[in-house]
Amino acid sequence: MFLFLFLLLSVRLVGQDTPADPPVAERWNLYFQATSIGDHHGTFRSPYAGDFSLQNQSEWDVSLTTTLFLGVKLGRNTQIYVDPEIAGGRGFSAVNGIANFPNGELPRVASATPKPYLARAYFTQDFGFGSERETFTSSENQLAGSRPMTRYSITGGRFTVTDFFDNNRYSHDPRTQFMGWATMYNGAWDYPADTRGYTWGWIHEFHTKRWSLRYGSAAEPKTANGLRFDRRLLRDRGDMVEGELRYAPAGHAGVLRLMGSWLHTDSGRYAEALRLSEINHATPDVTATRHPGRLKYGGGINLEQEITKDVGVFARLGWSDGKTESFAFTAMDRLASGGVSIAGTRWKRPHDVAASALTVGGISGVHASYLARGGKDFLIGDGALQYGPEYVWETYYNARLFPGFFTTLDLQHVANPAYNQDRGPVWVWSLRLHIEFGKDSF
Repeated sequence: MFLFLFLLLSVRLVGQDTPADPPVAERWNLYFQATSIGDHHGTFRSPYAGDFSLQNQSEWDVSLTTTLFLGVKLGRNTQIYVDPEIAGGRGFSAVNGIANFPNGELPRVASATPKPYLARAYFTQDFGFGSERETFTSSENQLAGSRPMTRYSITGGRFTVTDFFDNNRYSHDPRTQFMGWATMYNGAWDYPADTRGYTWGWIHEFHTKRWSLRYGSAAEPKTANGLRFDRRLLRDRGDMVEGELRYAPAGHAGVLRLMGSWLHTDSGRYAEALRLSEINHATPDVTATRHPGRLKYGGGINLEQEITKDVGVFARLGWSDGKTESFAFTAMDRLASGGVSIAGTRWKRPHDVAASALTVGGISGVHASYLARGGKDFLIGDGALQYGPEYVWETYYNARLFPGFFTTLDLQHVANPAYNQDRGPVWVWSLRLHIEFGKDSF
């Protein structure tokens, strides 16, 4: 049924390529996207399993998201965006058992029934300096027109902080690019979000022609992987800062981003859980050590570089202290990721993309000891652990069948799922269908 809907809607998009003319300023725009991902993994080596393990059986699962993106301009420098969304589907083993989970359209949600909710509702106010302006084309959550080149911007409302932080031209969107959680974003950054990946907060940004600086503060969930937010914002919240430098050696665009985060949550600590388990002669439980205002801090490096017009490379490094309970994104304390993305111009498919990346995730020593003693995070826990870094090699080919309609074949090889050398490796095959169109298509 969903494939039929894709085909029916996409017929209207033939011949609607984006024109090369300068963008005309928009008072409003409206975009729609729908993405469905089907995943499969087979059996693998599994001498034991815990409550939060990837199950050693053949699994076929599917996810679906549909989103409306409405943008409105109020005055010359004020913009408002509202994005209602419907999402549903099932992930492997109830979205458990792999830290770098293979489907980025399932952020910790295991409900099969599609449910509507408000994904984004925020405003952005620009304060310009000087007369030079920067032009933007029409896109999802982006109005065509111009904004001051040098500007201070304030954004407030509901959004995902990944809209503003840790961006990357080659790996940032699971609907068109890499699907692995820790490949599309920095897995060591336990960014503030509810189970669907969204939060409430504000962002401050200062932009110039060559560099940008941004700070954000956002609400954390009340409990790990929770839907409800902690309203004690003076004590529990996520703070982030990022500097971005843009350059173009030999005319090829590149960006370097440096990020730091300070996340205060009502969370537990692994060392305390281990001490309590020794006293009580029980399995360690980090949730029994929760205390408001616990701090997790970390940082990340994010690099993208165009090599030729059709070839680009990217890399990410991430680190967090690894002492405090995994809380909102995934269970990862260390990250090294890199890959290459190639547009299909050479084989006369300029809108197609072939890409491959290797992502290595790790955890701290105390975190590994906690899992080895039978402890559980909110999405991993095999009951025991022979620690090893989790390696995920992902390769995809994204083909545009006609304007607005894309299909992707994706293959992931997961070694040491959930950092356990006793289990795996696991092969994951995925098929993604994606449509997108704007107000002129309605």
